[in-house]
Amino acid sequence: MILDTLKASDRYHGLHPLFARAFAFLRDTDLLALEPGVHAVQGEQIFAIAEACTGRTRIDAKLECHRRYIDIQLVLEGIDEMGWKPLADCVEPATEYDAERDIRFFNDAPASWIATPPGSFCLFFPDDAHAPLVSTGLIHKVVVKIAL
Repeated sequence: MILDTLKASDRYHGLHPLFARAFAFLRDTDLLALEPGVHAVQGEQIFAIAEACTGRTRIDAKLECHRRYIDIQLVLEGIDEMGWKPLADCVEPATEYDAERDIRFFNDAPASWIATPPGSFCLFFPDDAHAPLVSTGLIHKVVVKIAL
C-alpha cells in the first residue's frame, strides 16, 4: 500500500509498466468532469471508475481485495478514510472470490485507517485488503484499475 500525492506520482512509474500511462491519465484528464461510472483508458489493461457518493461508516465498510488489478484510488473532493490490512492477515472471509468482478470481501477489521485528502491517492496491490469510501460526508474520487 502506498499513500502519496498525485504531484509525486512519477516516482512510482518503475513499479509497473502501466503506471506511467495510468498516472498520466489522472494528471491530464479533467477528472471533475467525468460522469460517475466506468471510463476506458487503455482497453482492459487500464480503466477508471469515477465515484461520487456519501461515505459509509467504518463498521459498514468491508475489506476487499482484487487478484487481477491494482487500484490507484485518487480522492478529488472530501476525505476518504480507507481501511487497510495485509491480505495474508485476513482470516474471516465474507464472500468467495468473484472472478467476474475481481473482488472478494472480508469481515476482518482493518489494521489501520488512512485519511486520504483531495489530491492524494492510495495505491493498493493484490496483497492489500482495503475498505474504501469511509467518510461522514461526500467523497468524489477516481479509481484507476491497472491489470497485473
